[in-house]
Amino acid sequence: MRCKPGLRCAIPIVQIAAVVTLAAVPSAPVSAFERTETRAPCNDYRELRRPLFGDLHVHTTLSFDAWGQGTRNTPRDAYRFARGETLGVQPYRADGSPLRTLTLKQPLDFAMVSDHSEMTGETQLCRTPGSASYASLSCALVRRWPALGYAVLNSQWTKRVGHAPDICGDDGRLCHDRALGAWKVTQEAAEEFYDRTPECRFTTFVGYEWSSIRLGMNHRNVVFRNAEVTASPNNAIDDQHNEVRLWTALRDDCLNADSNCDVLTIPHNSNLSRGDMFWVEHPDAGTIDRELAELRATMEPLIEITQHKGDSECRLGGRDELCNFETVSFGDVAGHASPMHRMPPAPGVFVREALTEGLALRSRLGVNPYKLGIIGSTDTHLGTPGYVAEKGFVGHAAGSVTARLKVSAMPDHPVWNPGGLAGVWAEENSRDSIFEAMRRRETFGTSGPRIVVRLFGGWAYDKSMCQSSDFATIGYDRGVAMGGDLPDQPELAKLAKLPAPADAAPSFAVFASRDPIDGHVLERVQIIKGWIDANGAPRERVFDVAGEVNPDASVDMATCTPRGEGHDQLCSVWSDPEFDPGLASFYYARVLENPTCRWTWHACLAAGVDCDGTFGPRGHLAACCDEQVPKTIRERAWTSPIWYTPADDH
Repeated sequence: MRCKPGLRCAIPIVQIAAVVTLAAVPSAPVSAFERTETRAPCNDYRELRRPLFGDLHVHTTLSFDAWGQGTRNTPRDAYRFARGETLGVQPYRADGSPLRTLTLKQPLDFAMVSDHSEMTGETQLCRTPGSASYASLSCALVRRWPALGYAVLNSQWTKRVGHAPDICGDDGRLCHDRALGAWKVTQEAAEEFYDRTPECRFTTFVGYEWSSIRLGMNHRNVVFRNAEVTASPNNAIDDQHNEVRLWTALRDDCLNADSNCDVLTIPHNSNLSRGDMFWVEHPDAGTIDRELAELRATMEPLIEITQHKGDSECRLGGRDELCNFETVSFGDVAGHASPMHRMPPAPGVFVREALTEGLALRSRLGVNPYKLGIIGSTDTHLGTPGYVAEKGFVGHAAGSVTARLKVSAMPDHPVWNPGGLAGVWAEENSRDSIFEAMRRRETFGTSGPRIVVRLFGGWAYDKSMCQSSDFATIGYDRGVAMGGDLPDQPELAKLAKLPAPADAAPSFAVFASRDPIDGHVLERVQIIKGWIDANGAPRERVFDVAGEVNPDASVDMATCTPRGEGHDQLCSVWSDPEFDPGLASFYYARVLENPTCRWTWHACLAAGVDCDGTFGPRGHLAACCDEQVPKTIRERAWTSPIWYTPADDH
């Protein structure tokens, strides 16, 4: 049986070979990924890896909330859309034809349908005439008044009442049985659309979303490596809203199974978690200890930093002014609909805060449970993976039923956004290669555009890397890629047969290029550093390392035409000027585009809104004249961090 991470054996470590001169660079020591499935090798195989873009957060008509908002697209439809086919979305005419159709400008490389595992059976029973529960009061309520029905059943779910007995029966068996049928449909669609030919045009993953609301959103997407999956998906209702039960079950039923089953979980929307995502004291599992930290680190190597329901990178109001990107001002998902839920985000809910807390826990426990790589995704509830365009955005039907009833000029709540994409650096477009990229955190996220970004960290990089055709080779040979740990200085010096300078600081090589099809020019690249200072206080600092702010970069608000020069590519080799070898730290890159129009302003222009009119626009269109709703954005990308740990703290 093969090696599995963190449990029966250690993750294979890429050997780092130091070099002295660029002329002496050997072939990069990139370890080949392990194959767990039988399939044709890909024609396009690159030892130094290539960027692939996908969406790992996609809901279809199998999800209770998506179906309740009029979504008819199935997992098969979602994969057809991801591959470039045109798809209809709600609302529908009387003859069943859609009033709107969507098409991606660029097909995705990979995708995963992640329908909610909660209330899957309820959905199938309530929508199927003649089922045992079709005529129940709860089902009738959901069909007639979907918003009210969803609120009623959702309150039972979140308050741990359990499955609705008039739908599922007293023991819940009816819903469990129907959920297995939906799980089979999910698997069959993933297998049907997975390209196993040598062309390797499209990869699918089998998975689902586990959605707990213990206090705030405590959700995560579950991603299986291959077709060997658990017999049924876990759900938060049966797991009593305890994610430790989820991790333990996946460990026992998948990772520890005598099979090729492999799995990881990806939390999302920590911005709306009300402090329930990153914890030191768990309400059911107690204070985090080394064993629990190891379990979490093994199961959750990634986090979704941005998506439809807001950006989770960093807290608004600090020194980093760029934290104002798609940052929702409230801390509960219901805040968009009710003033009762518009409390500010709780402490410690943002990804950068969790990364810093992880350093402190690593010092105390010897394990960092928040060693998180970065991706983005959409959280679409239309079955439209990768639909992230600002212009023409039709909403994602998450949190609003307006899309089910009519076409609206402002198709989504103004605080939400089109979502992002997941990027990976993989040898080929196959499940094993992409999954291992996720496992080692060689990933990045974007807010939508297919910005390509690469980050390496080491002790012996030279500025000439940016002019070298061997950028990636040097990056791997002299250090580590994003998601990795900086090697110790003495060990690297020993390999290079060089003395170890006592005052050496780590250097970081970063390269970024714009989306050539549906993106705009780049403004700059930044390195964000986080650390715990000598007094135990969390610290952070943002460094501009390539490009610059162009004061002439703007947008013609009458046409949404961007103005001002920018960059097609940016590259830099940067060394930390404030490095303290005694303090643990992390570093990640952030790439910014020049300003462009936000989706809301595109919708306002299309609707012909006149803010100087006698009455002005009403309803959601009132956002067009609300100064609090931004008209422009700076699209961006984020890399996974690289971590530094002092030599005496290993």
